[in-house]
Amino acid sequence: MNEHDTQRMYDMLADMAYVSVATPDEADVILVNTCSVRANPENKVYSYLGTLRPLKRRNPELIVGVAGCVAQQVGTALLDREPLVDFVFGPDNLFRLPELIAAARRGERLCWTDWQPYEGPVREFVPEHWVEQGHVEGIKAYIAITKGCNNHCSFCIVPRTRGREVSRSPESILREARAVIDGGAREIWLLGQNVNSYRAGDAYGFYELLDAVSQLDGLVRLRFTSPHPRDWNDRLSDLMAARKTICKQLHLPFQAGSDAVLKAMRRRHTLEAYLDKVTYLQRVAPGVEISTDLIVGFPGETEADFECTLRALEQVRFSQVFPFKYSPRPGTAAATLEDDVPRQAKEERLARVITLQERINEEQQRALIGTEQEVLIDGAHPREPGLMNGRTDGYRAITVSGEGLRIGDLVWVRVTESSGHWLYAEADKNASGVAIPNR
Repeated sequence: MNEHDTQRMYDMLADMAYVSVATPDEADVILVNTCSVRANPENKVYSYLGTLRPLKRRNPELIVGVAGCVAQQVGTALLDREPLVDFVFGPDNLFRLPELIAAARRGERLCWTDWQPYEGPVREFVPEHWVEQGHVEGIKAYIAITKGCNNHCSFCIVPRTRGREVSRSPESILREARAVIDGGAREIWLLGQNVNSYRAGDAYGFYELLDAVSQLDGLVRLRFTSPHPRDWNDRLSDLMAARKTICKQLHLPFQAGSDAVLKAMRRRHTLEAYLDKVTYLQRVAPGVEISTDLIVGFPGETEADFECTLRALEQVRFSQVFPFKYSPRPGTAAATLEDDVPRQAKEERLARVITLQERINEEQQRALIGTEQEVLIDGAHPREPGLMNGRTDGYRAITVSGEGLRIGDLVWVRVTESSGHWLYAEADKNASGVAIPNR
């Protein structure tokens, strides 16, 4: 979502006749888009702003703005702490960026973190002209279908920094999807803090939207992120299995393997319920790749609780795991709990998760050698002429050799080797699938 917001800012700046530059010291405007989901990304914001002070001293006309979740969380305190910052704005004020830059040119220092008017569960929070023109990044397009979150997991600051959950109308989303396909998008990502809680009426939810987008003419691949296990169901698994355009890849955060910890996290699902849904998906969509997030060292987590997490990793065999040490976030329910897991224990548990997942990944990568995979080519290899990079349907990174390959081609390949998290393959004209060239 932050990448999507960043691109929107690039687009607005381009409309104002700005062009991007290679280094900060060449810039007239510097925007720092921020994340506060954990303490470390937030701390990096202040560290980075410190590196900009010499630039501001040399060029007092330089405009520096801070956007995103740290901006929403801290507000005017950021202006007080960092005199070099000209304006601060949260995610709900993204499309007011041109007004903020104009105010900064007049010498004003502003903080815009007010929420836009809440008008029920459906709100067109993307301006109409953005919907009609769409935006394609290479061969991909990101479409925000919801914003905000109503789950209030005890560790998560997102509801405080991105607000209450609202959904766009399906008509608006489908118009944008058609626009980006017409603009050359081969792959669409549907985005939301809890993407599968999308709802545009009693009879129209995420299933109906996913079904509609997946059938658009010209679409090659469809992905979405991130769903919540509570709102995932077997009906969605069946749709993923049945619809070729929907990639057989699911990022489904489970956060912890212990029911006691999940309850303290306010996840509103049990490990058994999570595993039942994953097992069903793996049965109806063989070969599906599932990735996840997890937190180690949550307040009250015992060694026995952590062992439950390791067993879950062994059972599901995720394609990717994004593990984090727990850090309290201001204003969350978990921040009131005693952070009683020692730092050393958190680091040791994190290391054990990484070691286990590296073994699982190595086994999965080796098992793919010799298999046929459908790959969407998304770029040239940065160092090896004649080689192209892409992603498998399951989102594994892969380098492909073969004549005449172009960005946007959907080709069948045969995997020849693996190194770390990367696969290597040769385009296979004799594969059982059918290549779809990018025209």
